[in-house]
Amino acid sequence: MAKLKCVENLLAEFQQQRPMRGGSLIISIFGDSISQHGGSVWLGSLIEALEPFGLNQRLVRTSVYRLIQENWLVSTQIGRRSYYSFTEFGSRQYQKTARRIYSASRPQWDGQWTLVLPAYVEEERDELRKELRWLGYGALASGLLARPGADRRSLDETLLELGAVDKVVVMNAHTEELASQGVLKQLSKACWNLEDLEARYSDFLRRFRPVLAAIAKAKSIDAEQCFQLRTLLIHEYRRILLKDTDLPDELLPSDWAGKAALNLAANIYKATHQGAETYLLSHMETAEGQLPKADAGFYQRFGGLK
Repeated sequence: MAKLKCVENLLAEFQQQRPMRGGSLIISIFGDSISQHGGSVWLGSLIEALEPFGLNQRLVRTSVYRLIQENWLVSTQIGRRSYYSFTEFGSRQYQKTARRIYSASRPQWDGQWTLVLPAYVEEERDELRKELRWLGYGALASGLLARPGADRRSLDETLLELGAVDKVVVMNAHTEELASQGVLKQLSKACWNLEDLEARYSDFLRRFRPVLAAIAKAKSIDAEQCFQLRTLLIHEYRRILLKDTDLPDELLPSDWAGKAALNLAANIYKATHQGAETYLLSHMETAEGQLPKADAGFYQRFGGLK
């Protein structure tokens, strides 16, 4: 099986990051891979898989311990081995992002908005703002958070988790006139910091476009590299989406880099998912043995995997 130099370069680049954020990468692996294969994995398997990313055994153990303290992961001890899985909280948090990560396309917009007006003390309000920014909400006006679209599932989950259901006012609005979109397009640049997002997406394209070209030239790809590439791809893409806006095309620049980034992520994922699955099933262990095969929902990602 061919090993791609561009993937080795991405791994080397990741290893040079400071500080080394092992916990964030582990969340990406649990969300992208482990959650689709029964949800639990032996710590030894995780340590082995993370070594090429520059995470030694001590750093993996420290990162896992912190994730347990932060209620992302839970440990089960069987004999002398420890097995880890998402907590209910960790699973919900990742799924909120996953709805955006694995979308086949940006949703069509019907002019609807969801507006949130926090009505409680400043410290709690700041926590809510941070959480809602991760869901694509922006400060449309002083004290008013807004997101295009009327789907409230992730919002309702977040308000419930924060105990804020009865501490906010949630409203729906509609952009009535076409002329208003021109004003909103200008307003969006400031409210959602589009220049910073554009730079992040452009950097993502610069780093991963050569990988897709190399995959197209290769006859076959090493299974472990498929796992490593898929993990790095989703990890980097997820980090951008946590800052993204979910603004509709009507309110974005015509050459918005986020569109190209979505297509690139989908194409690389589709090209590597089979090899990555081969690696996971042969190298990762649960208490019952090898990981079970991926559940049916996995194959719906990015509009359908073959």
